[in-house]
Amino acid sequence: MADFGLYEYQEEVVQRALRGENIIIWLPTGGGKTRAAFTIPLCSFLPTIEFTLLIIDECHHTHKEGVYNKIMGRLLPQILGLTASPGTGGAKSIKGAVDHVLQICANLDSVIVSSKVYAPELKKKVPRPRKRFDIVDRRPQDPFGDHLKFMMQFIHDFMALGPDFPVREFGTQEYEADVVILEKKGVTDRNRLLAQCALHLRQYNDALLINDTVCMVDAFRVLESYYSTKTSTATDGTDFFLLGLYQENEVELRKLAGDARFENPKMGKLQNTLLEQFDQGEHSRGILFSKTRKSTHCLYDWVSNNPALQHAGIRAAILTGAGNGTNYMTQNEQKDTIRNFRLGSLNLLISTSVAKEGLDIPECNLVVRYGLLTNEIAQQQASGRARASDSVYSVVAQAGGREVRRELLNECLEDLTGRAIGEVQRMEPREFQMKTTDLQTETLLTRQLAEQLKIKKRSRFSAATVQLSCRDCVVPVAFGNDIKVIENAHHVNINPDFEKYYKTGGQPALKTFEDWQPGRVISCAACGKQWGREMVYKEIALLPSLAIENFAMETPEGRKLANKWKKVEFTVEEFNFSTYCQNRFPNMLD
Repeated sequence: MADFGLYEYQEEVVQRALRGENIIIWLPTGGGKTRAAFTIPLCSFLPTIEFTLLIIDECHHTHKEGVYNKIMGRLLPQILGLTASPGTGGAKSIKGAVDHVLQICANLDSVIVSSKVYAPELKKKVPRPRKRFDIVDRRPQDPFGDHLKFMMQFIHDFMALGPDFPVREFGTQEYEADVVILEKKGVTDRNRLLAQCALHLRQYNDALLINDTVCMVDAFRVLESYYSTKTSTATDGTDFFLLGLYQENEVELRKLAGDARFENPKMGKLQNTLLEQFDQGEHSRGILFSKTRKSTHCLYDWVSNNPALQHAGIRAAILTGAGNGTNYMTQNEQKDTIRNFRLGSLNLLISTSVAKEGLDIPECNLVVRYGLLTNEIAQQQASGRARASDSVYSVVAQAGGREVRRELLNECLEDLTGRAIGEVQRMEPREFQMKTTDLQTETLLTRQLAEQLKIKKRSRFSAATVQLSCRDCVVPVAFGNDIKVIENAHHVNINPDFEKYYKTGGQPALKTFEDWQPGRVISCAACGKQWGREMVYKEIALLPSLAIENFAMETPEGRKLANKWKKVEFTVEEFNFSTYCQNRFPNMLD
């Protein structure tokens, strides 16, 4: 094993895997889990190249409907799971945390191992960063936010909800959940006033959240962008009321957003935190974690246009999740960003939670969590990125705010996770086997029942009996059997008559994927509601790709909504490219 350059604590944790056992390796971020894992197939000297070992990184995701858990439902070879933070699964008691760890072990059919004999070596090799809370006082005055709340209350008075709909605090996630429910109720009850007011209230609430996170001008631009498209799409009295309310207050909002006396004090604290580290030398490297893609872009603009930060030599880039959507980075874009960060042409990543796990990001001497409310797993993994010598892990938050309370709770849950793993490791082998076998049996039965219910739900209605209407103006535009699915990801309308119901706008996204490329944005021709985006499939088929969350479904049992295509109650057939070409271009093959 010494030939592979492993530390003794790494050799310790792989011993049972070398004997052919299924194991979960629990080591902190930066502890070399991946390096240890890849010595196992090399040491096995297998005479064939059969599929004999499955390595699952971030294996704490092996639960419920996670992809890893679905894979584990099949016949598999030897399992090697890797995790820095199994978490407690939401439990706050030692019994609940132990049950959670046992469930992960059962799902992976593995025992969980960690370094015991060589734990001091591990602690020396992977030092914990110096944690600190960079606290700011609450804004003494917030006239911009107060004006937004005044406008929101005006909309509530217009809605006349009554006492059956209590209003929670504006500018919170809880209020956002309330207006989401109100919008759904408005759509299903055919109450357009309620639905539209709820949509606009959500925009104002987003502006309040941004105002609390970044700059006032960023919050104003969110509303400015939203209402820039509404003038040409207003259709009734509700639309004209909501548009008029914004237009009457636009000048005042712009004025307040530009008044530096009332700027978000968190930005000043964040600036000081960054300068303190980056002023120390040219080799500083950091990650700034924020909640949403929108906030990462706002922060990037702020860093790029901040003279003090630029003078300190900060070279920033955005790092967000990879995916097929136009709002996501491609995997190649992620790789290029991380490579430039490693080479030093970039020294600050402004990231969503994507950078907390799974990606090969170099060690940093500064990690900042800014405006985040996450669980103990995300906190541990973010902290683990700050593993350079004398590194700093900073929490920038408002005094008495929820971020600080959550951070302190996560510290307790991190300790609880360690205690729970210890209890599981001390179980007698017979007891451990009995408990995990019982959990595996329960999981199998639950999965089978869930699959039966899912199949039944998907075939509840015939696709031809389900009519799709625009979610905003409720104009009928398609039937369920017009929709086909490409590669289990893109839901497209193949009916050529559908073209008369939508308009296109904007420029195609400058991205190309393996078999398709995104086109222009698709919107309702009647009200302007955005429905999705064109896609060019195999360089021939120009298809409207739709998001079901932008439609209401008229079914034999009434109007229904779904936020994902997998939740619709009719079967969507696979797209057949050959049949489509024969129907649309009958002379193409002559």
